[in-house]
Amino acid sequence: MIKRLWLIVIGVVVVVSLLVAFKYRGQDRPQYFTSKADRGDIREVVEATGTINAVITVQVGSQDSGTISRLFVDFNSRVKKGQVVAQIDPALFEGTVLQAKGDLANAKANVASARANLERAKATEIQTKADYERAVGLAKESVMSQQQLDLAKANHDSAVAAVSAADAQVTQALAQVQQKEAALTVDYTTIHAPIDGTVIARNVDVGQTVAASLQAPTLFTIAQDLTKMQVYASTDESDVGMIKKGQVVSFKVDAFPRDTFTGRVSQIRMNATTVQNVVTYNTVIDFDNPELKLFPGMTAYITIPVASTSNALRVPNGALRYKPDLSAEEIRALLQQYGMDDKANQPVASVSPSSGASGKQSRAHAPDLENGRNNAEQGRTPRLDVAMLWKLHPDSTLEPVKIRTGITDHTVTEVAEVLKGELKEGEELVTGSMNASKTSGPGMATRRP
Repeated sequence: MIKRLWLIVIGVVVVVSLLVAFKYRGQDRPQYFTSKADRGDIREVVEATGTINAVITVQVGSQDSGTISRLFVDFNSRVKKGQVVAQIDPALFEGTVLQAKGDLANAKANVASARANLERAKATEIQTKADYERAVGLAKESVMSQQQLDLAKANHDSAVAAVSAADAQVTQALAQVQQKEAALTVDYTTIHAPIDGTVIARNVDVGQTVAASLQAPTLFTIAQDLTKMQVYASTDESDVGMIKKGQVVSFKVDAFPRDTFTGRVSQIRMNATTVQNVVTYNTVIDFDNPELKLFPGMTAYITIPVASTSNALRVPNGALRYKPDLSAEEIRALLQQYGMDDKANQPVASVSPSSGASGKQSRAHAPDLENGRNNAEQGRTPRLDVAMLWKLHPDSTLEPVKIRTGITDHTVTEVAEVLKGELKEGEELVTGSMNASKTSGPGMATRRP
């Protein structure tokens, strides 16, 4: 009876051991994660963020220092060109005004003096001219010596020069009068609006002192026309080549999450901005704001369509990034099995579209199965639009398919052309796999995307 019991126990242990061994052996086979190739529309876009700004914004400053005594406008005030917007206390300038008045009176007196000198010089010139003419007549009759004639001529010439000098003094005195009058009439204590527009910023209050010794302080910021506005969008250098002037752009703002606004690209500025080795360029987008819903300074989330296609054969981007977790010999055998062992026909690069907004594509080296040399060392030119896909058959075997990629929306990518193999709508493509670790215990697994 005991012997029979032992035989039953041993048999149960053997069966359990075989079941466990079979179970773990099954886990050595990889578990694949797949997604189907399908047909549909693809819309490739450039996404960026930007700031809404007025087309023309003017900062209003002050050329004089002093205390703000009055403010005539506030935030959001509509102003006209030449309208008084602020007044600086003129008390400090009253002494300057009095001095200017005194200088003006002095200049006018100088004009009167200069004119009197001019009249005296003209009278002297007339007298010396008459004396000279008499001397000429007497010299002809030999009544007056030549020396006396020369002296009369010199006196006349001197009188003529004196008239010219007196006339110049009159002109100078009149100019000084005009200068003093200008100094008296110029008043920088009254601040006027330089353009028609809306006050979007007021930087001073009544009683505040402004100092204009080094540079003019900004008192107000006036936007000319808020019904015509712009978005300054920072676009990545990899996307600039796809953006063209005149393209229609859509964007959203946080203030109106359900509304979509449209604009048009008006300029791509060549002034680059580099932050942490990331180079961006400002793309200017014009749009209409007739209802004044959007304000300067709002953040805009821009979408710029650059390409689209309809009813295209699409593959998930995960399938483009997948690489089988097989040895070089196993991959070589698969390639030879499906007629892709010719190195000249092997893909020299695999496309890995990023899921980020920048749309950059990362290039993985095609496997050189013997020594792992990359394409540059083999002297071949990389093809960024060629990729290798791996189809999964019902018996869990893999089949390579080489394709040429088209546009992408960073989730799926267009199959522009099947270069090697076959790919049809609905076929399963491997996007990842999971293998049981040979060195880990049951239940421990590694997943390869």
